[in-house]
Amino acid sequence: MPLLSVRTTVILVLAALVGVGAGVLAALAGQPVPAAALVGGGAAGAAIALFRSFIGQR
Repeated sequence: MPLLSVRTTVILVLAALVGVGAGVLAALAGQPVPAAALVGGGAAGAAIALFRSFIGQR
């Protein structure tokens, strides 16, 4: 029995990609690293909510 379902894994991977992308873009825009990390974390949290609504359960 897997620890996480495929749906959960896909949602978490996509959210991580969104968070890293937002953090990198914020850092490249001149934000300090701690602020960029907060931007990435906020984007990842919002992405989880978004992808949970897009990727429905059967």
